[in-house]
Amino acid sequence: MPIDETAVKKIAKLANLALNADEVQRMSRELEAIVGYIESLKTVDTTGVEAIANVAGLSNVVRADRPAAMLTSKQVLGNAPKADEVAFLVPKAVER
Repeated sequence: MPIDETAVKKIAKLANLALNADEVQRMSRELEAIVGYIESLKTVDTTGVEAIANVAGLSNVVRADRPAAMLTSKQVLGNAPKADEVAFLVPKAVER
């Protein structure tokens, strides 16, 4: 699948990247090579190969998810550095 410079420019715009002309040409070649490699993987015969999610054989050990008593609003707000009677108080992040 050919990746032309128009496609690279579109991808760069979506990723909010500023690429110069040389970078656009280089990315075009590199992305085309990547897509070509992925296309070549389609020819591999995987008949009889079991799908796996973890090649190391590890499993995630987590505790059982059991319902418990909920904290009251006063208890939750009591842990905050700043709070009023009903909400957390945080610094203003955006000036309008």
